[in-house]
Amino acid sequence: MRNRFYFALKPLLPFRLRWSLRRWHAQRALEIAPNIWPIDESAGFKPVGWPGWPGGKQFALILSHDVESEIGMKQSSALADFEEKLGFRSSFNFVPEGSYRTPDSLRSHLTQRGFEVGIHDLHHDGKLYSSRKSFQANAQRINRYIQEWGVVGFRSAFMLHRLEWLHDLDVLYDASTFDTDPMEPQPDAATTIFPFWVPRPTNHRTPNSDAGIPRRNPSPGYVELPYTLPQDSTLYLFLGEKTIDIWKRKVDWIVSRGGMVLLNLHPDYVAFPGSPESLGTYPLVFYRQLLEYIQQTYAGAYWQALPRDVAHHVRASYPSGGPRRPAHTCMLTYSFFERDNRVSRYAKTLSERGDIVDVLSIDEDSRMPAEGSPTNSIRIHHLQKRQRDERHVLDFIIRIASFCWKAQRKLARLGKLRNFDLVHVHNVPDFLIFSTITPRLRGAKLILDLHDLLPEFYQSKFKSRSDSLVIRALKVCERICCRFADHVIVSNHIWREKVALRSADPARCSAFVNHVDQELFQPRPPGFRNNPLVAVFPGGMYHHQGLHVAVRAFAALAKESIPVELHIVGDGPEKKNLAELTRELGAEKVVRFFPPVPLRAVADLLSHADIGVVPKLADGFGNEAYSTKIMEFMAAGLPVVASETLIDRHYFGDGYVHFFKSGNPDDMARAIKDVIQNHDLRQRLVVRGLEYSRRENWSTKSKEYLEIVDKLIQEKIERDSGMADPS
Repeated sequence: MRNRFYFALKPLLPFRLRWSLRRWHAQRALEIAPNIWPIDESAGFKPVGWPGWPGGKQFALILSHDVESEIGMKQSSALADFEEKLGFRSSFNFVPEGSYRTPDSLRSHLTQRGFEVGIHDLHHDGKLYSSRKSFQANAQRINRYIQEWGVVGFRSAFMLHRLEWLHDLDVLYDASTFDTDPMEPQPDAATTIFPFWVPRPTNHRTPNSDAGIPRRNPSPGYVELPYTLPQDSTLYLFLGEKTIDIWKRKVDWIVSRGGMVLLNLHPDYVAFPGSPESLGTYPLVFYRQLLEYIQQTYAGAYWQALPRDVAHHVRASYPSGGPRRPAHTCMLTYSFFERDNRVSRYAKTLSERGDIVDVLSIDEDSRMPAEGSPTNSIRIHHLQKRQRDERHVLDFIIRIASFCWKAQRKLARLGKLRNFDLVHVHNVPDFLIFSTITPRLRGAKLILDLHDLLPEFYQSKFKSRSDSLVIRALKVCERICCRFADHVIVSNHIWREKVALRSADPARCSAFVNHVDQELFQPRPPGFRNNPLVAVFPGGMYHHQGLHVAVRAFAALAKESIPVELHIVGDGPEKKNLAELTRELGAEKVVRFFPPVPLRAVADLLSHADIGVVPKLADGFGNEAYSTKIMEFMAAGLPVVASETLIDRHYFGDGYVHFFKSGNPDDMARAIKDVIQNHDLRQRLVVRGLEYSRRENWSTKSKEYLEIVDKLIQEKIERDSGMADPS
């Protein structure tokens, strides 16, 4: 709507006022998004299976020009002469029905000299995408010019884009996007410095041809070429730069990533030698300096290609069309991402296949930056800090409400720069999904991931009755949230059946337990390594975890002079009570508390432990909550001692885990002694645990997750291809 308002007023605004508004907008955009321009590190990752550039060149160099006015049209030949003398060729994009008419002789003159000609919008008025119906009508006229001019490429005015609609055009490639540019009227970025393939949706309907101009056979798709160097107008007219330093810096970065240096320069704004400079021009010497810098610094390292050459290269290299645009996804979680195995596992899986992942989470360390540096195309945004000291439901509500508000604002801002394809929301709480209202309105698909079932969790934590008003309200909230989502993921199969029965569409409800990262959790050398032995529990200190049972059990083992210690690594509301209980029992020497550590440090921690313990209570929530720790212990080669719960009996048996009666410290002490004193039992637990963890691993289950993601994104694409109006 903002773009439509600007383009409607544009003809009425004085020239100087228009330029002042663009300059103000550019400066403000940089203040809002300072870390992604001119370089967004996330855009530098090579697509999976990228074949490289022809002739083994390190990078590609593509020069293109958008001709917006009669002045630019008249200066096109001079610009071509200039480039030809330096040994370059470029593409000139002309407006078919704009403020000027392009002579056939000019187009022929350029193409005969080895330059390329393309279509630049239709009227260059910013209204091409005003509605689906008007675009289809305009597409017929554009296709007529495509045939008459014999061209294969298109670029819209002002870099406006609706990639799903462009299948109405008979083109080999489009060049209306960019890797990153928050200063554009439509600033959502492609976030890649490589060409990518835009496949034709299965539900796309080809508009009827008019005036007897038949359409070519519908293409299975087209190649998209995002520009990767800041435009000349942005640098020299709106930002007032006086050097080519930003261009040079961006070129060097693209070369280091092996990408595509694609420049969009306007002949309209170039002041050739002898021409007077004005408000809307900059000296040609800047362009000369850029070309000479590339020639001298990277001689022999680049493929100087026309846009159509790059598009043909992609089509020839990929039988199925080419690499897709990186999907823009977001993980939204009221948890510590760096220590949350489940959330980080999803993010890593998407990142490794080339998707761009923004993570919105809480922070536990004041030394951590608010904006994390992207690693494997993951960018972390810490929205607020959290202390695990909630004593009353009001504490939860206030802090979570604050996080939801911050998340909604952050998603709205990020959504302007990355048009999210998918937002994956992780509870607690369920209603965090409503923070996604802005990306949802812009077309993003939503996954709600129920790590915990809130009715059961609340009942366990606050000792509420199952028929209380709060529990009934939480079930209603769960149902509404599940219906708001496009797909629901539940953290174990028992809970999946509950959710599918009371809240979610069973056809759009899946179960994914917390599988471990096999690359992170590796089996350690067999046998005990410590004296005294070390039993470890890494995780949150909540009542349902049953750690008070473990403290009493290890105090009892100390009285029997069994050489074993319990190391509790983590934090939570029960920490103070557990410390007091340890002092009361005189067990300070055998029960030790350590601060929480990141996920990678947990793997190292387990490699130096001897036994893994999971003392959960089998009372409602704990009875059905799947424990990731068991799988982590198994993958690390530790024998596991765990309380007997419904969920653990569902997934494991006595041969994999040594069980004790939940809530019984004496029986837990007995189970610990069994593992310490019975070598055969211990070895059997280690061997079978390793077998189980290797069989039930994320590398296999991740394919199911990606299938869900791809299906949702495809639904978004097919819906967008027929949408009546752009968002």
